[in-house]
Amino acid sequence: MDVAVQRDDDDGPAGPAGPAGPARDPRARGAARVRTALRLVLALALLAAPAWVLATTGDAVPHQHWSLAALLALSAVAGLALGIATVLAARRTPTDRRHGDGRRRRVLRATVAGLGFAALVVLAAAVVWLRPFVATAPALAALESDDAVEVREEAGWYAFVPRDGDPTTGLVYSPGARVDARATAAVLRPLAEAGYLVVSLKEPLGIAFTSPAQSAAAMDAFGGVDRWAVGGHSLGGVVASSFAADHEDEVDGLLLHGSYPSKDISGTDLLVTSVWGSRDGLSTPDKIQASRADLPPGTRFVEVPGGVHAFFADYGEQPGDGVPGTSRADAQAQIVTASLEALDAVAAP
Repeated sequence: MDVAVQRDDDDGPAGPAGPAGPARDPRARGAARVRTALRLVLALALLAAPAWVLATTGDAVPHQHWSLAALLALSAVAGLALGIATVLAARRTPTDRRHGDGRRRRVLRATVAGLGFAALVVLAAAVVWLRPFVATAPALAALESDDAVEVREEAGWYAFVPRDGDPTTGLVYSPGARVDARATAAVLRPLAEAGYLVVSLKEPLGIAFTSPAQSAAAMDAFGGVDRWAVGGHSLGGVVASSFAADHEDEVDGLLLHGSYPSKDISGTDLLVTSVWGSRDGLSTPDKIQASRADLPPGTRFVEVPGGVHAFFADYGEQPGDGVPGTSRADAQAQIVTASLEALDAVAAP
């Protein structure tokens, strides 16, 4: 019996470097406990992040692009799977490990585990960061259909369709980054009331850059429109600028709300209107001024005195924005007027 026990213990060199060493080394046991604790904390974070998003955004998530709900579900499933796997691993009895190939396999497993851990940390952080700025009451009220405008919610956008006649001029609009797709309604609906078709996109994950050609699908869905403008707020306007420049044969105008292009489009024939707030803390007046060189010479710039970045939609305050010098209602009245004038120019023969 003594000999058999000695052989089991001596299957490899004794001590921390041997096969049984790590299971009996206090430092190794402590490190294993730390790893287990970190995995459990990450599992809880992966479960808590989507729960927090859903709890703090009301009914917003179902009205965004489906990719946001899919991301939340992925995080929850990953957190549940990681938690179960961690608990089961902590209960397992350590098996004997050999030198040579066994050590290389352990290094490979540790590397893969580390990369997986990092990926899951990024997933949890992305869920938190991508929480949308939720539309407030004025925008939600503007989503109701009436005798003048039919509001249609589709998988990829909201459409504001005039009931009086068939519109021949339309606008495809890209909201700002992480802004609830519904938040633009109070600013865009008056354009439809004036007879223009308006489509506000639901961007994948709320980021226009994730689908830079999304405007094309909306345009294709409304074949009766002869003249198109594209536009957007903040990052949405950046993407719309590139789309317009790359599709001049289909797009006639560009409407920028607190935004500017990421590249030089000054050589295009686009009818461009840039509406900006004098107290915008994100698309600052200096940035708007610098954008003049990248826009066509005939671009019309419209200042909204006292306006800030968050006044171009209804989603509350935005971190990093400026201090308003006017009311939201007054600023939005000016934004709507400038936007109508931009579409009038696009519609003109």
